[in-house]
Amino acid sequence: MSPSLSVVEELLFANKQWAETVDEAEPGFFKESTKGQYPKILWIGCADSRVPESVVTGSKPGEIFVHRNIANQFHLEDDSALSLLTYAVNVVGIEHVILAGHTHCGGAAACYQAAQEAAANPHAPKAASALSRWLTPLTDMVGKLDLSNKTPSEALDHIVEENVKRQLENICQTEPIKSAWARSEGKQVWVHGWVYDIGTGRIKDLKVSRGPWTK
Repeated sequence: MSPSLSVVEELLFANKQWAETVDEAEPGFFKESTKGQYPKILWIGCADSRVPESVVTGSKPGEIFVHRNIANQFHLEDDSALSLLTYAVNVVGIEHVILAGHTHCGGAAACYQAAQEAAANPHAPKAASALSRWLTPLTDMVGKLDLSNKTPSEALDHIVEENVKRQLENICQTEPIKSAWARSEGKQVWVHGWVYDIGTGRIKDLKVSRGPWTK
């Protein structure tokens, strides 16, 4: 590829190559995709560029329904996340919701630092940016964790896992999930908590899955 191509042009060139490769390997794949989507998985993860859900799970287009944001949050007042979950459960018909965090999370690290600063200076005014408002629930959670016996690296890993557990609980409190668990017929829905390890490429199941028989 010519070094004069911009990053955006490189993406367009790579897309052309990818589409041609898929067409050759699976003729009719794209035509079949126009008929609809039937994923069984909803992935709610972090916007971090190192955690592309389809790549790290070896999935194809159409296999995972996706929502991503900073630090894989699920706020109960977030209409974007709630509408996505409602559509995924009631229209798309997903069977599994995966709340996925990851190691070396910049959002979690920022909340760790913010919680430390708040503890050192509790009367300092809180930052008013959109990012700080978004991360406030996570910062507050971090402030309540006992991290005194952990190294900074261990503390961050613990924060990442506790964050996944907290967001999973939030998901389980939503109307779409509670309604799905209440019905006696149709597809059942399960909610899982995972952490992707950026250093190894492996996914850790936190063993906190919830479903209609564990609620």
